[in-house]
Amino acid sequence: MLMYNGLLHLHNILRWVILLLMLIAISRHFVGMTRKRPFTSGDRKTGTFLFIFANLQFLIGLYQWFFGPWGFKLIQNTSFGEIMKNSTYRFWVVEHTLMMLIAIALISIGRGAAKKNIPDVSKHRRGFWFYLIALILILVAIPWPGRLGIGRPLLPGMQ
Repeated sequence: MLMYNGLLHLHNILRWVILLLMLIAISRHFVGMTRKRPFTSGDRKTGTFLFIFANLQFLIGLYQWFFGPWGFKLIQNTSFGEIMKNSTYRFWVVEHTLMMLIAIALISIGRGAAKKNIPDVSKHRRGFWFYLIALILILVAIPWPGRLGIGRPLLPGMQ
């Protein structure tokens, strides 16, 4: 249980790193797209770091889903019909996981645009839209404090 709690705290902290990197990447791509700036190594590095941290976050989340109380174990101990009727259970078993998986895929696609041999403005436009949609999904899927039954503290140890 100690490892699970440590990874839960790391998962909580990494969300802030990812949100910050997403805001930086989105703003860089917005400026590059609107002002027709070249796609720089800084743009590429921001996308790479976002990709790395988002995938690390997803791996930690998968571990929590399989070995923690709010994923696979919940499915084993409760019927899937009951999970779908309970909004808290449904959030952890299906909604959070699925939205984050889609967001990771969008981040990966947005980063992949940087590798294509297309005009720089197109790279910025694709990165901007894929990262923006991923950010919206992530913001919806985060268990913010105050959400009944699913809210989590902003930082580990806070209540």
